[in-house]
Amino acid sequence: MSVEELEARVKELEEQVKVLKPLKDIEEIKRLQRAYGYYLERMMADELADLFSDSSDATLSIWVGIYLGKEGIKRFFHGASEEFHGPELLHQVMQLSGIVDVAPDGKTAMGRWYGFGAASLPRGKGVIQQLMDGVYLVEYIKENGVWKILKLTWNPIYMCDPDVGWVAPERVAAAADVERIGTPPKIDRPREFETLYPSGYITPFHFKHPVTGKEPKT
Repeated sequence: MSVEELEARVKELEEQVKVLKPLKDIEEIKRLQRAYGYYLERMMADELADLFSDSSDATLSIWVGIYLGKEGIKRFFHGASEEFHGPELLHQVMQLSGIVDVAPDGKTAMGRWYGFGAASLPRGKGVIQQLMDGVYLVEYIKENGVWKILKLTWNPIYMCDPDVGWVAPERVAAAADVERIGTPPKIDRPREFETLYPSGYITPFHFKHPVTGKEPKT
């Protein structure tokens, strides 16, 4: 291989590194955020707090208020774990539809996620049940080669009892006699299948079985 060919190969590898490194960072950040969701399920205070940066700029902003620094963040999670505990506790907020952008210097990143799930919160002699949905806005920072959460903001969209729903009962009642879907614009052609329960329809798979290599039986 000539010097020119070696130089071209080195340049090609350098370009590949430029592409692959941000992808590696994004995967590490996604893993970090998903871990946050799993620890939140059982309100594991220490594990949650340890996901955050040691910087004095570390911030947790949620609907009840803002907690500053690692100590403030620990105070919130420990307080929550003391208030809600026991085998009946469930605080399952799935980290969904994440979009992560890493800064050009590879030291910081921004993320946006949906948080959707359900909670069972022991209170008094009973349990409160909730459905919830919201948006996480997250700033990340790399400290000593490890990605951590610098600032996390939770903006809830709704929190409700599943028996009631997130729309005021009187607003639901006001639409009771209205066709649910309404009249769509003129269609080009009708669909040839029905997917709504109880049709039994299985949406086709675009992939073969990952172990057997066979087409799924549908």
